[in-house]
Amino acid sequence: MRLLSVNLGRPKAVPYTGQPQGLTGIDKRPVEGPVRVSAPGPKGVGGSGLAGDAVCELRHHGGDDQAVYAVAREDLDAWEHELGRPLGNGVFGENLTTAGLDVSGARIGERWRIGSEVVLEVTAGRIPCLTFQGHLGEQQWVKRFTHKAATGAYLRVIVAGDVRAGDAVEIVHVPDHEVTARMQFQAVTTHRELLPRLLAAGEALHPEALAAARKYVAEHGG
Repeated sequence: MRLLSVNLGRPKAVPYTGQPQGLTGIDKRPVEGPVRVSAPGPKGVGGSGLAGDAVCELRHHGGDDQAVYAVAREDLDAWEHELGRPLGNGVFGENLTTAGLDVSGARIGERWRIGSEVVLEVTAGRIPCLTFQGHLGEQQWVKRFTHKAATGAYLRVIVAGDVRAGDAVEIVHVPDHEVTARMQFQAVTTHRELLPRLLAAGEALHPEALAAARKYVAEHGG
């Protein structure tokens, strides 16, 4: 298991963000390392966990609980086959493109050591948005991505440090539950009956998903 690339985005004006300023950092490209990774601060204030990476929409992106976004190269390869077009590392707006790691199947609270320093913890799957759809230029992309549920994973920074392409990725902790990034994504989108099961992941879960699960149980029972 290893990092194929570390990808950073710069602010770019586009017509499809739906924001007044029209800026997005989704167009991420591989860079030469090392890149510093650290906790960026609370959502709404902190942006990306990677130094030099732009997050332009702080209401829904960035912050400590989604400081880093990772996507498996294997999932990009599957989409290449389905879409009939090449997809380079970083094209999904991911900071880390991995090889040999089941990113969408990673458990909430699972921890990865990257290189010799950095430790990251899985918090959630990625929710697609219209900016993502506009960036890919694929019709019904949000619907297709949601149906496939190969979400990749958001991660929080447990131990800060530097990462670079080629670093080894080691799974150093696997929680004793079955809640994956994929399951979390499905629970908050298409299969809300799964929400009670998210509670098994406890405080490792992204706070917004944890709140949604608790609300569902309060209203419907578990």
